[in-house]
Amino acid sequence: QLHLVESGGGLVQPGGSLRLSCAASGFPLPYYTMGWFRQAPGKEREGVSCISSRSNTNCADSVKGRFTISRDDAKNTLYLQMNSLKPEDTAVYYCAASLSVAASLSVASYSYWGRGTQVTVSS
Repeated sequence: QLHLVESGGGLVQPGGSLRLSCAASGFPLPYYTMGWFRQAPGKEREGVSCISSRSNTNCADSVKGRFTISRDDAKNTLYLQMNSLKPEDTAVYYCAASLSVAASLSVASYSYWGRGTQVTVSS
């Protein structure tokens, strides 16, 4: 059974950094396209960054130059390094898996989801 568990969220001041982790079990992570998504209160879930099974990456314009997605195949774990955090980055962050080979940021492309981890950026 495919299972995704996020961790690493928390409260951070503006300009700070966090690294999110997503531990995958029940499937080999490198064979899937993996994505990070976020959902702020009252807003739709949106794609943040993703990495395809062919190691192509894609990310939202709002996080370019600040967020970096990576994965450790040996640990079957996906990461999101978030730097220069802003209050508008506050949201629940989810990792997700897709059988598509495309590095898509579309929610509809992903079939498997974790439960999310809260990130709050505030002074």
